[in-house]
Amino acid sequence: MSRLDELIKELCPDGVEYKKLSEIASISRGGNLQKKDLREEGIPCIHYGQIYTKYGLFADKTLSFISEEVAKRQKIAQPGDIVMAVTSENIDDVCKSVAWLGDKDVAVSGHTAIIHHNMDPKFLTYYFHSSHFFAQKVKLVHGTKVMEVTPDHLYMVSVPVPPLEVQREIVHILDPFSGAFSGAERQETAV
Repeated sequence: MSRLDELIKELCPDGVEYKKLSEIASISRGGNLQKKDLREEGIPCIHYGQIYTKYGLFADKTLSFISEEVAKRQKIAQPGDIVMAVTSENIDDVCKSVAWLGDKDVAVSGHTAIIHHNMDPKFLTYYFHSSHFFAQKVKLVHGTKVMEVTPDHLYMVSVPVPPLEVQREIVHILDPFSGAFSGAERQETAV
């Protein structure tokens, strides 16, 4: 029996509980920074277009920065928050997300949802890239040329909520398989 099987048997004898995202998270919209605001140094920021073009599943460094002046007017993600691009031109990229694993707050552009939660951020990000989440997402998307999922609709998403120890074991199992997609590795080659 694997370590994960043992933990589930011990901690989830009746199965893993699912909850609505509204029960485990608060969601806010990103700020209003634009591509023209981006710089090579300054206050760290994540632009929504970079989520599906430059970042992997996790990031502890940003690719872009903004001035202090622009930063004062932005929405902020805290370490451990999930930043999700809620607007895209295609169904696959809408709701792509990155877990912010840096040690400081980061400014976040518009067309995003900042998901502040009480779970392991890597576990939740893995879930947001799963086929189970995709099946829920396609029911929430609206638009034709530009597709969007509003943060309010995200609250209806059902999420597995195993005990934290189980979440961490799942992350431990998945991490070796996602190495090519981690934010730090992709950032090093992108910069």
